[in-house]
Amino acid sequence: MSGLPKQPNDPNLIVGFDTADDAGVYRLRDDLALVQTLDFFTPIVDDPFDFGRIAALNSVNDVWAMAGTPITALAITCFPKKGVDPAILGEIMRGGLETLNQYGVTLIGGHSVDNEQIMFGYSVTGVIDPNKIARNAGAEVGDAIILTKPIGTGVISTGIKRGSASEVVVNGSVATMLTPGKFAAEAMREFGVKGATDVTGFSLIGHAWEMACASKVTIEIEADSVPLLEGALELAGQGFLTSADKTNREYVGADVAINDSVNVDLVKLLFDPQTAGGMLISVSQNDFEPLLARLKEPYPFARVIGQVVEPGPHSISIL
Repeated sequence: MSGLPKQPNDPNLIVGFDTADDAGVYRLRDDLALVQTLDFFTPIVDDPFDFGRIAALNSVNDVWAMAGTPITALAITCFPKKGVDPAILGEIMRGGLETLNQYGVTLIGGHSVDNEQIMFGYSVTGVIDPNKIARNAGAEVGDAIILTKPIGTGVISTGIKRGSASEVVVNGSVATMLTPGKFAAEAMREFGVKGATDVTGFSLIGHAWEMACASKVTIEIEADSVPLLEGALELAGQGFLTSADKTNREYVGADVAINDSVNVDLVKLLFDPQTAGGMLISVSQNDFEPLLARLKEPYPFARVIGQVVEPGPHSISIL
């Protein structure tokens, strides 16, 4: 999208696509703005009902990542007319609708395309006070960086496709993907957090890099502090990587410095694409302890994984 012609200046566009944020924000009035996002992807688990639930939560999370409140959704799907039982699509959509209903998001329609590759997701609209937006350009020097959920869903999904992920590992991955960002959004509003993003397809490093670039700072991440899903490190070590391992490394390029002491398999997980991943929150030193305590109940793996420092030679430093 960076190659598109510049749009006419619209003073009501608060967040556009220029900083690769999670959603766009458009002001309707001084105390009300729309939050809009779209996300859909191919199946990452075998069970179609679970796939629908995860796809819905993954889409809605982008609104919560801005500290917004999701209100409506439109479904978008690619599904083959021939060769696949249409009841599978019914189960996918049933799972998605269950998740939308669970979090008070109203489904108002959608669109489908005949396509060999199954894909599913939602366009989600939310609302927010324009003065209380959390965005990836809001990190400030001195802030602590909190991650609310463990990483590793990408390698586990590859393990599922190859029949090499145990039931315990799969269940743990599905459970974390189905943990909503709703509680993080509520906490961010309570503590006035201005810097946040969710960790999805571009990996922990990729989304932290976007935050660092948008905020014009350097983010230091302590690799050993990053929470991992059970079994993820072992699967990474066995080479169960997604194609995004390569593209995520290319995305950040040489703007990331990784200490030689960091375990190579852990580095793979830091570049692992996530689905419905955790929130990456930049919060002041004065507030990080009470905020972390607030987050620990809904997100038991939440922890401080790094800090924001003055801009240096690299936007991301992995220690």
